[in-house]
Amino acid sequence: MELKEKLAKLEEIFDVDAGTITPDMRLEDIEEWDSLAALSYVVMMTDDFNKKVSGAEIRAFQTVQDILDTMEQAE
Repeated sequence: MELKEKLAKLEEIFDVDAGTITPDMRLEDIEEWDSLAALSYVVMMTDDFNKKVSGAEIRAFQTVQDILDTMEQAE
């Protein structure tokens, strides 16, 4: 899966307009990154990548790139 596709999935999870999320963005600066978005991320990883993600992994995320890295590792 290409970066553009991964970012599109995250934009869907964050419920933001296409093209508004970049890898270098800090999650604390994304208002839509909340517990519901984290839960949606867990579901997406299970459904699309067949990978379970722990709460500790999610709490360690600081940037969008951190999330993208877990998506990359799951491929």
